[in-house]
Amino acid sequence: MPLPLAPLLAPSLLAGDHAHLAASARVVSDLGLLWLHCDIMDGHFVPNLTFGPETLAALRRAGSKLFFDTHLMLSEPQRYIEAFAKAGSNLISIHIEPAYDHAATLARIRDLGCQCGLVLNPGTPVAAVEPYLGQVDLILVMTVQPGFGGQPFRRDMLPKLTQLAAWRRERDLTFRLEVDGGIDLATGAECRAAGADTFVAGTSFFKAPDKPAYAAAFAKL
Repeated sequence: MPLPLAPLLAPSLLAGDHAHLAASARVVSDLGLLWLHCDIMDGHFVPNLTFGPETLAALRRAGSKLFFDTHLMLSEPQRYIEAFAKAGSNLISIHIEPAYDHAATLARIRDLGCQCGLVLNPGTPVAAVEPYLGQVDLILVMTVQPGFGGQPFRRDMLPKLTQLAAWRRERDLTFRLEVDGGIDLATGAECRAAGADTFVAGTSFFKAPDKPAYAAAFAKL
């Protein structure tokens, strides 16, 4: 049986200063954190627009060595995975909800040298990702409806984490179990108790008055 994964904080670039994204990324790396969560929205699958592959490529040119945890909130993610892999993504997560060949897209992400993940919206039953658990490095459970930052955390998503953690344990799998949406130290602790190990924090991270203390507290969840 795999050991529980240590808690990992992945600050969300979406909540950073959009006029100084490289500086926002440096805030993360200067704390000794390893992951940066990159929310990619197309204005169609979700009602907002954010970054494209060139943003990630520019961060790499600016010297960022962070692990780019790239979350594609796109209606047709299979069309863009090569661009994001080339731009410097380390892990590319795709949503289960749109109609496309999920298995083939996950395989293609791996072929491009990236880790791969699947994402569940709040209204999607956890069983939707069960057939793919052995093919992914990460499952992301959205704890808000994706599209905008700053939404309140939905506790009714905690049973999804519990079920995924149980499947992971019973099947001797090692995928990370990530949460995104309304995550702070309090809600992060609830998610950790339910089985999560990877925490996307946007607003709460970038608005924290003492970021080193905030990051240290997350490491102890």
